[in-house]
Amino acid sequence: MPTPHAGEPYLLTPGPLTTAWSVKQAMLRDWGSWDDDFRGMTGEIRERLLAMVDDADEKFDCVPMQGSGTFAVEAMLGSLLPRDSKALVLSNGAYGQRTAKILHYLGRAYKLLDKGDYLPPRGDEVAAALAADPSITHVVAIHCETSSGILNPIEEISRATYAAGCTLLIDSMSAFGAVPLSCQSVRYDALVSSANKCIEGVPGFGFVIARQSLLEASRGCSHSLSLDLHDQWMTLQSTGQWRFTPPTHTVAAFIEALRLHQLEGGVHARGARYTANRDTLVDGMRQLGFETLLRDRWLSPIIVTFFNPAHPAFDFQVFYTRMKQRGFIIYPGKLTVVDSFRIGCIGQLDTHVMRRVVTAVAESLADMGVDCADPPGAAFAEREKLSS
Repeated sequence: MPTPHAGEPYLLTPGPLTTAWSVKQAMLRDWGSWDDDFRGMTGEIRERLLAMVDDADEKFDCVPMQGSGTFAVEAMLGSLLPRDSKALVLSNGAYGQRTAKILHYLGRAYKLLDKGDYLPPRGDEVAAALAADPSITHVVAIHCETSSGILNPIEEISRATYAAGCTLLIDSMSAFGAVPLSCQSVRYDALVSSANKCIEGVPGFGFVIARQSLLEASRGCSHSLSLDLHDQWMTLQSTGQWRFTPPTHTVAAFIEALRLHQLEGGVHARGARYTANRDTLVDGMRQLGFETLLRDRWLSPIIVTFFNPAHPAFDFQVFYTRMKQRGFIIYPGKLTVVDSFRIGCIGQLDTHVMRRVVTAVAESLADMGVDCADPPGAAFAEREKLSS
């Protein structure tokens, strides 16, 4: 497993993440955005991303979009949700809430099914919500909710969605590339992800993989020129070009990241490595006395949320600094109910690195004078009550 360049810490986050040295090196050349070579690179990433969803019938297409992941999410929602649509937003964390906020800004009607921080939306709940409101036309689901680390049950959500005659759009930002999402086994009409997640590229663009029929029907739907997915798609189809200046260096890095992804063994192999990382991390942290926010059945292989220790000497900012000094950048919690922090399992990491992470945690706690990592009793009781 490659390690970061000398002096770089490991990024234990859900993206940006630690990339391979060859991915970094790919950004050392300049590219002309209108040059045939770069057009070929754009075509290559579209083809290779489509191959990851097993689109044997060629019913889908891939549209890259400049900007962060949220830019691509808004492009998908603003372009593929008709202005007279109504969406059921499935939320169990910050990114479901962000989806609802985007729809509010767009003036699209929506209903929120909010499950809190501990549990996923289940298929029967989706079915009940759709039966109770026949005006709902679309369902928007978060594949992996990284504010808690929960992996949502997309298969049963999909079955409930299409049984009600609705359309499913998936925010697979933090799961695509490591968690299988074959259109041959799970029905959906569009998904969105970005370069700097499980494919292990760098930030700069996202992409939407959608049914061509849905893209065709989206003409004139967008609220925005720069985020108009249909217009971007049509330009790519006719010229092979992005409409506006593309992140050329990011695309070059992504080509190399895709090569490494395939070399590793594709989606299943990458998911297996991340799962091993998670298991090593969770086992080690529990031996130190930490508790996960989620029960084991809902732990994703992407990122794990831990309760802050109840010990009076524990201070997250001090803990963060101690971990950074040891070469690891962790992530603060993003929950509304309890104090927590997160440790990512994705990027150029393996189980050897994760064991070093656990050692660094133990040393950091010792530096702080924290001799017990047990969570607050009230927080643990809340998890037991809400996740039962």
